[in-house]
Amino acid sequence: MTGIKTILAFGDSLTWGADPESGGRHRYEDRWPSVLEAGLGGSARVIAEGLGGRTTVFDDHAAAAERNGARILPTLLGSHYPLDLVIIMLGANDLKPHVCGSAIGAGAGIERLVEIAKTYPYGRGAAAPQVLIVGPPLFGETLAGDRQPAGGRSIAESRKLAARYQDAATYCGCAFFDVSRVAVASPIDGVHLDAGNTRAIGSALVPVVAGLLGL
Repeated sequence: MTGIKTILAFGDSLTWGADPESGGRHRYEDRWPSVLEAGLGGSARVIAEGLGGRTTVFDDHAAAAERNGARILPTLLGSHYPLDLVIIMLGANDLKPHVCGSAIGAGAGIERLVEIAKTYPYGRGAAAPQVLIVGPPLFGETLAGDRQPAGGRSIAESRKLAARYQDAATYCGCAFFDVSRVAVASPIDGVHLDAGNTRAIGSALVPVVAGLLGL
Protein backbone atom coordinates (compact mmCIF):
# COMPACT_ATOMS: atom_id res chain seq x y z
CA MET A 1 0.00 0.00 0.00
CA THR A 2 1.16 3.54 -0.72
CA GLY A 3 0.21 6.92 0.67
CA ILE A 4 -0.93 7.56 4.22
CA LYS A 5 -0.83 4.41 6.34
CA THR A 6 -3.82 3.28 8.40
CA ILE A 7 -3.42 1.91 11.91
CA LEU A 8 -6.10 0.37 14.12
CA ALA A 9 -5.46 0.81 17.87
CA PHE A 10 -7.54 -1.92 19.53
CA GLY A 11 -7.71 -1.73 23.30
CA ASP A 12 -9.56 -1.06 26.50
CA SER A 13 -9.91 1.96 28.82
CA LEU A 14 -6.16 2.64 28.52
CA THR A 15 -6.71 3.24 24.80
CA TRP A 16 -10.01 5.05 25.37
CA GLY A 17 -8.16 7.40 27.72
CA ALA A 18 -9.68 6.81 31.14
CA ASP A 19 -8.60 9.42 33.70
CA PRO A 20 -8.35 7.88 37.19
CA GLU A 21 -8.44 11.27 38.87
CA SER A 22 -11.60 12.70 37.33
CA GLY A 23 -13.29 9.42 36.49
CA GLY A 24 -13.79 10.78 32.99
CA ARG A 25 -11.66 10.84 29.85
CA HIS A 26 -8.34 12.45 29.08
CA ARG A 27 -8.28 15.22 26.49
CA TYR A 28 -8.07 13.99 22.91
CA GLU A 29 -4.51 15.27 22.54
CA ASP A 30 -3.40 13.36 25.65
CA ARG A 31 -4.63 9.91 24.57
CA TRP A 32 -1.87 7.65 23.30
CA PRO A 33 -3.37 6.97 19.83
CA SER A 34 -3.55 10.74 19.27
CA VAL A 35 0.05 11.22 20.42
CA LEU A 36 1.18 8.38 18.16
CA GLU A 37 -0.57 9.86 15.14
CA ALA A 38 0.90 13.30 15.82
CA GLY A 39 4.36 11.81 16.25
CA LEU A 40 4.16 10.10 12.87
CA GLY A 41 3.89 13.53 11.29
CA GLY A 42 1.01 13.00 8.91
CA SER A 43 2.34 9.75 7.45
CA ALA A 44 -0.37 7.66 9.14
CA ARG A 45 -3.80 7.96 10.69
CA VAL A 46 -4.56 6.08 13.88
CA ILE A 47 -8.09 4.80 14.43
CA ALA A 48 -8.69 4.59 18.19
CA GLU A 49 -10.97 1.70 19.15
CA GLY A 50 -10.81 1.58 22.94
CA LEU A 51 -13.57 0.40 25.29
CA GLY A 52 -13.45 0.30 29.05
CA GLY A 53 -13.50 -3.25 30.38
CA ARG A 54 -12.68 -4.90 27.04
CA THR A 55 -11.01 -8.30 27.34
CA THR A 56 -9.09 -10.38 24.81
CA VAL A 57 -11.54 -13.27 24.39
CA PHE A 58 -13.47 -13.49 27.67
CA ASP A 59 -17.10 -12.65 28.42
CA ASP A 60 -18.01 -10.28 31.22
CA HIS A 61 -21.74 -10.59 31.76
CA ALA A 62 -21.68 -7.82 34.36
CA ALA A 63 -21.00 -5.28 31.61
CA ALA A 64 -23.47 -3.05 29.79
CA ALA A 65 -21.69 -3.48 26.44
CA GLU A 66 -20.00 -6.35 24.60
CA ARG A 67 -16.51 -6.54 26.05
CA ASN A 68 -15.24 -9.72 24.41
CA GLY A 69 -12.55 -8.50 22.02
CA ALA A 70 -12.65 -11.62 19.86
CA ARG A 71 -16.31 -10.98 19.07
CA ILE A 72 -15.96 -7.34 18.02
CA LEU A 73 -12.55 -7.39 16.30
CA PRO A 74 -13.79 -8.96 13.02
CA THR A 75 -16.45 -6.23 12.74
CA LEU A 76 -13.85 -3.51 13.26
CA LEU A 77 -11.49 -5.08 10.73
CA GLY A 78 -14.31 -5.14 8.22
CA SER A 79 -15.23 -1.52 8.99
CA HIS A 80 -11.75 -0.06 8.71
CA TYR A 81 -9.73 -2.11 6.20
CA PRO A 82 -7.47 -1.74 4.30
CA LEU A 83 -5.17 -1.59 7.31
CA ASP A 84 -1.40 -1.47 7.47
CA LEU A 85 -1.07 -2.23 11.17
CA VAL A 86 -3.23 -3.44 14.04
CA ILE A 87 -1.99 -2.55 17.52
CA ILE A 88 -3.49 -4.73 20.26
CA MET A 89 -3.17 -3.51 23.84
CA LEU A 90 -5.42 -5.70 25.96
CA GLY A 91 -5.15 -8.02 28.95
CA ALA A 92 -5.58 -5.74 31.95
CA ASN A 93 -9.25 -6.70 32.21
CA ASP A 94 -8.52 -10.39 31.67
CA LEU A 95 -6.77 -10.25 35.05
CA LYS A 96 -9.97 -9.42 36.92
CA PRO A 97 -10.67 -12.49 39.10
CA HIS A 98 -14.22 -12.93 37.80
CA VAL A 99 -13.09 -12.76 34.16
CA CYS A 100 -9.97 -14.92 33.92
CA GLY A 101 -7.42 -13.84 36.49
CA SER A 102 -4.25 -15.18 34.90
CA ALA A 103 -1.53 -13.99 32.52
CA ILE A 104 -1.61 -17.43 30.91
CA GLY A 105 -5.23 -16.91 29.91
CA ALA A 106 -4.56 -13.36 28.68
CA GLY A 107 -1.70 -14.64 26.54
CA ALA A 108 -3.91 -17.26 24.94
CA GLY A 109 -6.46 -14.56 24.24
CA ILE A 110 -3.86 -12.32 22.60
CA GLU A 111 -2.79 -15.17 20.32
CA ARG A 112 -6.39 -15.63 19.21
CA LEU A 113 -6.75 -11.92 18.41
CA VAL A 114 -3.59 -11.97 16.32
CA GLU A 115 -4.95 -14.98 14.45
CA ILE A 116 -8.19 -13.10 13.75
CA ALA A 117 -6.31 -10.05 12.47
CA LYS A 118 -4.14 -12.17 10.17
CA THR A 119 -6.84 -14.45 8.77
CA TYR A 120 -9.85 -12.15 8.40
CA PRO A 121 -11.15 -12.30 4.80
CA TYR A 122 -10.15 -8.81 3.71
CA GLY A 123 -11.53 -7.56 0.41
CA ARG A 124 -10.00 -8.11 -3.00
CA GLY A 125 -6.52 -6.68 -3.21
CA ALA A 126 -6.28 -5.94 0.52
CA ALA A 127 -3.45 -7.70 2.33
CA ALA A 128 -3.55 -8.67 5.98
CA PRO A 129 -2.04 -5.98 8.21
CA GLN A 130 1.00 -6.31 10.41
CA VAL A 131 0.24 -6.80 14.09
CA LEU A 132 1.92 -5.20 17.10
CA ILE A 133 1.16 -6.67 20.53
CA VAL A 134 1.53 -4.09 23.29
CA GLY A 135 1.86 -5.28 26.86
CA PRO A 136 -0.06 -3.02 29.28
CA PRO A 137 1.55 -1.21 32.23
CA LEU A 138 2.06 -3.13 35.46
CA PHE A 139 -0.57 -2.81 38.13
CA GLY A 140 0.50 -0.96 41.26
CA GLU A 141 -0.50 -0.51 44.86
CA THR A 142 -3.15 2.10 45.54
CA LEU A 143 -3.74 4.76 48.14
CA ALA A 144 -6.79 2.84 49.39
CA GLY A 145 -6.68 0.98 52.68
CA ASP A 146 -6.11 -2.46 51.15
CA ARG A 147 -3.67 -1.01 48.55
CA GLN A 148 -5.07 -3.48 45.97
CA PRO A 149 -5.51 -2.51 42.30
CA ALA A 150 -9.05 -1.81 41.11
CA GLY A 151 -11.25 -4.83 40.49
CA GLY A 152 -9.24 -7.10 42.79
CA ARG A 153 -6.57 -7.58 40.13
CA SER A 154 -3.24 -9.17 40.96
CA ILE A 155 -0.02 -7.17 40.75
CA ALA A 156 1.92 -10.45 40.57
CA GLU A 157 -0.05 -11.63 37.53
CA SER A 158 0.44 -8.30 35.78
CA ARG A 159 4.20 -8.80 36.11
CA LYS A 160 3.89 -12.02 34.11
CA LEU A 161 2.19 -10.42 31.10
CA ALA A 162 5.26 -9.08 29.30
CA ALA A 163 7.03 -12.45 29.15
CA ARG A 164 3.82 -14.22 28.13
CA TYR A 165 3.11 -11.63 25.42
CA GLN A 166 6.66 -11.82 24.10
CA ASP A 167 6.17 -15.58 23.75
CA ALA A 168 2.87 -14.93 21.96
CA ALA A 169 4.53 -12.51 19.55
CA THR A 170 7.27 -15.01 18.77
CA TYR A 171 4.73 -17.79 18.24
CA CYS A 172 2.49 -15.61 16.05
CA GLY A 173 5.32 -14.00 14.10
CA CYS A 174 4.48 -10.42 15.00
CA ALA A 175 6.02 -7.51 16.89
CA PHE A 176 5.88 -6.80 20.62
CA PHE A 177 6.42 -3.75 22.81
CA ASP A 178 6.21 -3.60 26.60
CA VAL A 179 4.85 -0.23 27.72
CA SER A 180 5.63 -0.99 31.36
CA ARG A 181 9.08 0.31 30.37
CA VAL A 182 7.67 3.80 29.85
CA ALA A 183 4.35 4.09 31.74
CA VAL A 184 3.38 3.63 35.40
CA ALA A 185 -0.15 3.12 36.74
CA SER A 186 -1.67 5.82 38.90
CA PRO A 187 -1.75 5.13 42.66
CA ILE A 188 -5.37 6.28 42.61
CA ASP A 189 -6.56 2.89 41.34
CA GLY A 190 -3.36 1.02 40.45
CA VAL A 191 -4.50 0.33 36.89
CA HIS A 192 -5.23 3.47 34.88
CA LEU A 193 -2.85 6.23 33.81
CA ASP A 194 -2.54 9.94 34.32
CA ALA A 195 -2.22 12.17 31.26
CA GLY A 196 1.59 12.17 31.30
CA ASN A 197 1.89 8.39 31.35
CA THR A 198 -0.79 8.04 28.69
CA ARG A 199 1.14 10.40 26.41
CA ALA A 200 4.33 8.48 27.15
CA ILE A 201 2.87 5.36 25.53
CA GLY A 202 2.14 7.19 22.29
CA SER A 203 5.57 8.79 22.22
CA ALA A 204 7.34 5.48 22.85
CA LEU A 205 5.41 3.78 20.06
CA VAL A 206 6.35 6.34 17.40
CA PRO A 207 9.77 4.83 16.52
CA VAL A 208 8.43 1.28 16.88
CA VAL A 209 5.54 1.88 14.48
CA ALA A 210 7.68 3.94 12.10
CA GLY A 211 10.12 1.07 11.88
CA LEU A 212 7.42 -1.51 11.23
CA LEU A 213 5.80 0.57 8.50
CA GLY A 214 9.00 1.89 6.95
CA LEU A 215 8.13 5.52 7.64
